[in-house]
Amino acid sequence: MNPLIQQGIAQKLIRFDEEQKNIYYIHQDKRRNYNNPEEQVQAEAFLKLVLEYGYPVKRIQQFISVQMGVSTKEADIIVYADDACLQPYIVVECKNADISEQEFKLASEQAFSYAHALAGTTKFIWITKGNREEFYQFDKEKNHRVPLSNIPNYGKKSVEKYRYTKGGLSDVKKVTEAELTRIFKQAHDALWAGGELNPSQAFDELDKLIFCKVWDEKNTKKGQPYDFQIFNESDEDEAAHLDALKSRIVAIYDKGKSFDPEIFNKPIDLTPERIKTIVEYFQSISFSETDLDSKGKAFETFLGTYFRGDFGQFFTPRNVVKFAVDVLPMTHESRVLDTSCGSGGFLLYCLDKVRKQADAEYDVSIPKEAVGHFNHWHGFAEKNLFGIEISDQISRVAKMNMIIHDDGHTNVVTFDGLFNIEHIAKTTGNAGFKANSFDFIVTNPPFGSIAKQSEKAYMRVDTNTAPYYDFSLKEMNWIDAAIKGKHAATGRESQSTEVLFVEQCHNFLKEGAYLAMVVPDGILTNSSSQYVRDSIEEKYRIVAVVSLPQTAFTNTGAGVKSSVMFLKKHTQATTDHIRKAKQTMQNKLVETHQLIEKATAWEKEKQALLKPLKAKDDETKAKRQAISDEYNEKLNALKETVEEAYQSEKSTGLPSYPIFMAIAEQIGYDATGKEIVHNDLPDITHALRQFIEAIEAGTDANFQ
Repeated sequence: MNPLIQQGIAQKLIRFDEEQKNIYYIHQDKRRNYNNPEEQVQAEAFLKLVLEYGYPVKRIQQFISVQMGVSTKEADIIVYADDACLQPYIVVECKNADISEQEFKLASEQAFSYAHALAGTTKFIWITKGNREEFYQFDKEKNHRVPLSNIPNYGKKSVEKYRYTKGGLSDVKKVTEAELTRIFKQAHDALWAGGELNPSQAFDELDKLIFCKVWDEKNTKKGQPYDFQIFNESDEDEAAHLDALKSRIVAIYDKGKSFDPEIFNKPIDLTPERIKTIVEYFQSISFSETDLDSKGKAFETFLGTYFRGDFGQFFTPRNVVKFAVDVLPMTHESRVLDTSCGSGGFLLYCLDKVRKQADAEYDVSIPKEAVGHFNHWHGFAEKNLFGIEISDQISRVAKMNMIIHDDGHTNVVTFDGLFNIEHIAKTTGNAGFKANSFDFIVTNPPFGSIAKQSEKAYMRVDTNTAPYYDFSLKEMNWIDAAIKGKHAATGRESQSTEVLFVEQCHNFLKEGAYLAMVVPDGILTNSSSQYVRDSIEEKYRIVAVVSLPQTAFTNTGAGVKSSVMFLKKHTQATTDHIRKAKQTMQNKLVETHQLIEKATAWEKEKQALLKPLKAKDDETKAKRQAISDEYNEKLNALKETVEEAYQSEKSTGLPSYPIFMAIAEQIGYDATGKEIVHNDLPDITHALRQFIEAIEAGTDANFQ
């Protein structure tokens, strides 16, 4: 139960019935339906007036009829300046926390209407929906209102210039995941305003202001007021007050841009009124005090809702991300990369993994150890954690996500992760992107995207320049190549990006390093993808394949059946050995089955039979076709025999090792994204982690 509600019960200001359905305001002897969300906000406002602001309960009246011309309406709360309750002093208007920005504006105007209709003694107005508040000083005679930071405490005639001080009695407070999610969404909706800004613009501007909030929180000294809050600037009019607020927020933003100008390279493009709205949503909450998991889930939930609707981005479910990162033996010394980092989910879990390792190693209550704790995880975030994202907007989202989680955004770059690695490093100015240098890659590349030869430099093939990718070439099947006496390769018109990323990750990884990649099951099962699997067995040790349920990505808008594939990069010597062994097997089978001799002889026989059949009538054409079909069937049967023999030879002739296979039937939520109890991934995590430890120890051959 809310501590304020508990305190109100203890001091006999309110009580509830046994079912917690109705609330009783004891002093006024009134009963209200507490299941009504607006009533919950009103109850808290009433208790704050008494318990926090100090107003005598006898000077507070609720549900007061106010004559508005020919009609009568009900004001939520009126605080009076006298015990007889004849001189209205503060008008309070309470609304449901879920109302829209337009409805909040109407509530604000409603409060001013009450103040106008009441006696001329009203001095202050408070509009609240719980997670957002507005305060005004009001002068009926001058028809004048000035925004305030707060209403005065009992016995005070004025308000402090600012409300929130770092480390003070009135500091910003941590919030729950649910409340933070609601604030993110409502703040975005307030900027969007039903179409005044498009959703993408609204998101960009909200991102900038969240950055300002986080920056201000981190860089305000203890005992000093935060700049990201409503100030009482002066007795000037509302417009002057709003202009001063905007200037203060822009100043925060400019300081932050100097820290990392790539995060936001455009100025804040919002009216002072809209800036005030967002400040009111965020000014009272603490990003630094709110726990990392709550911040992560809230931001992720908001991102998922927003991007699904407007960008079609399919972010990896949190449980899958956690699983992939948890099984890998990374430390603060590991170099880690996500080649398609999206909003930064994998990077955040890697950072959190290393932070938890620091928690176990250092006692932060000891100053010297606290420094070691910070250097442990922050050094990893600053020097060893890398991400690439092709979308400029989503890249900035990833950086913001990292900043909210206490940083780690430094090496997130906006680029096509499939470009030549040297080109990525040179163009972004980040020398950390090096070939053969990463210990771990965890990624979920875009499924179904196509790289076309006519559009992408890394897909183009000419006689003078080798292509970036073997997978941009279409090589002849080895059996056909043996028959025709050449290994011809042609440039592919296009290639799926997930296939190219399998090869690009190999380019980034050190020998012996690990890749964890979410892949569509077609790569693992389709006959048309056999060439991909052949290349994987040459370049990697297949560590594990964990099948995800069909519904794993349904709630994000994608329905592709997928698995998490874990690979360990072979040494070049091992790759060369496998390729040589395969070539030896192929040569042996070609000779054993007399493939070339038989194919050549059959082709001669076929041509001899076809030669006299030169007529172009239908009967002759049918005979020619029948002859061709007969010999093609003989050749195809021989090819199948040779291919089956080859697969059998490979199963015994290539290096043998155990592969971890598992099926996750449930992963902690259903197709709608609703959490459920059943989750197979924790048990699979435990078993796979042990298997990888056995691989590293060289004891995996005995793994059961």
